Amino acid sequence: VPALTRFRMAAHGPVPSSCDCFVALPPHTASPAVIFAKNADRPRDEVQEIVYVPAATHRPGDKVQCTYLEIEQVERTHAVVLSRPAWLWGAEMGANDRGVCVGNEGVWTREPLGEAEALLGMDLVRLGLERGGSAREALEVMTALLERHGQGGSCKEEPVPFVYHNTFLLADRTEAWVLETAGRYWAAQRIREGSRNISNQLSIGSDIAAEHPGLRERARSRGWWSGQGEFSFASAFSPQPQPPRMEAARARLRAGRELLRQHAGG
Repeated sequence: VPALTRFRMAAHGPVPSSCDCFVALPPHTASPAVIFAKNADRPRDEVQEIVYVPAATHRPGDKVQCTYLEIEQVERTHAVVLSRPAWLWGAEMGANDRGVCVGNEGVWTREPLGEAEALLGMDLVRLGLERGGSAREALEVMTALLERHGQGGSCKEEPVPFVYHNTFLLADRTEAWVLETAGRYWAAQRIREGSRNISNQLSIGSDIAAEHPGLRERARSRGWWSGQGEFSFASAFSPQPQPPRMEAARARLRAGRELLRQHAGG
C-alpha cells in the first residue's frame, strides 16, 4: 500500500481508545530499576506538548493559575518534565527532579460529575509532581487538594463538555501507589514490588493503604456498601451498569495484567 494511502487510512481509522498506565518494580524488572509507562487516547488533533518547568521559589501569598482554578502556591516547586495538552495547565503524565512519575486515566463513578470549574485530574498530576518529593508525598499533596477544591470542568477543548473522575499511578525509585477517586472521595493502594497497571476502570478492591476519612460512611449512607464485612472501593463506587467506555476498559485492564505477568523479570 502506498505511504499516502496508508496515511489516509490511519487518519480515517477508528478513534484510539487505549489509555493505560504501567509500572514494574523489582523483582519484575531485569535490573534493579523502576519502569513507568503510559499511553493516552487524547483527541488526535489536540497538540500534546513536552515541556520542562524549572524548580522555583515562590513568595508568601503567591497564587498559581491552574486550568480553571486559582489556588495557593507553595514555597518551593520541583523541576518537572510534562506531557500535556497545549490548551490546559496540567499534564497527562510527567516526572520531576526527585524521580517521581505520575500519570492519570479517566473513570466514571457513582459520585456525580462536577461540570463546575474545579481542578482537573491533569492539574492534580502536575501539582503532585511540582510539590511531591516522593510518590507518597505526591499522593498526599493530590488528595489534600482534591478534598479541598474538588475535581471538575471539561477535559477537552470542545464546545460539548467532557467530564470524568480520575485514577492515577504514582511511582518513585522505591515504590508505587494507585490513587483512585470518586468526586472528592478517594482510596490508595501501595505497591512495594512487582507490577501494576491501571485503565479507565476502578481497580482497587479491599487492599487499601490510605483513604478519605469519610469514604466508608459515604458508601454506607448511599447504600453502596452494607457496612458489614469486607469493603471494596471498586465494588462500592463503580457505576452499575458501567458506561461503554469503562466496560471496554475492563478487557484492557485484564490484558495489561496478563502482559505484565508474561514479561515479569524480563
